[in-house]
Amino acid sequence: MAKSKFEYTRKFENNDSCLLNCFIVVRLDGRNFHRFSDCHEFEKPNDENALKLMNRCAKEVLKEFQDLILAYGQSDEYSFVFKRSTTLFKRRASKLMTNLASYFASCYVFHWPEYFVEKRLEYPPTFDGRVILYPTETNLRDYLSWRQADCHINNLYNTCFWNLVKKAGISPEDAEKRLCGTVSSDKNEILFSEFNINYNELPEIYKKGSILLWEQKTVAVKDKAIVRAHPTVVTLHIDIIKDNFWISRPNLLV
Repeated sequence: MAKSKFEYTRKFENNDSCLLNCFIVVRLDGRNFHRFSDCHEFEKPNDENALKLMNRCAKEVLKEFQDLILAYGQSDEYSFVFKRSTTLFKRRASKLMTNLASYFASCYVFHWPEYFVEKRLEYPPTFDGRVILYPTETNLRDYLSWRQADCHINNLYNTCFWNLVKKAGISPEDAEKRLCGTVSSDKNEILFSEFNINYNELPEIYKKGSILLWEQKTVAVKDKAIVRAHPTVVTLHIDIIKDNFWISRPNLLV
């Protein structure tokens, strides 16, 4: 297109390119998802189908933007980690954030009928996003550890809260007062003594969230001696705070 006298307006755009040699993290959060989950009658404290739908959307995002090396999700949020060397969208924060947010939200609507077969989507969900830069592997690991610790803290509280409301029959206000000032051991005791629930035996997806990453999958070709390995997105529900996860994957952050 020929230059025009109006092209100067491009100079008003901000240069929001992310600093080189840093891990770029895009975190997406559901906007006003308390209302969304209530409207769609999600099971409390955890709706397995809703979590599986979030994981499906994250998997599709990883497959669409293959410079992503890792994603971590819990509840209505997901953090996506780009490799340090990515040049996708010239590392522009606004481009990275808006592309991931829009694609994730589109996948959520597109795949909704697979996970909620008999439940109509009443209105479209919205996800906001932010871009965070982490210069070192330690910084990135601490960030992901923070999100997984947050998952555990929130899930323990919500598990107690909703059992008090749904099984003990007390009001949400009284349940909140009951839990005010309690520590983890207190909540574990409430679950075990009053509801016969051993928190440690609950599904790992609820306690640890979901980790998605690329791993090599070996496939034997039928009637041939050739064995092919190709990368695929796997979903794990394991501890990423301790060193074991990272030691077993020394090239993950390279």
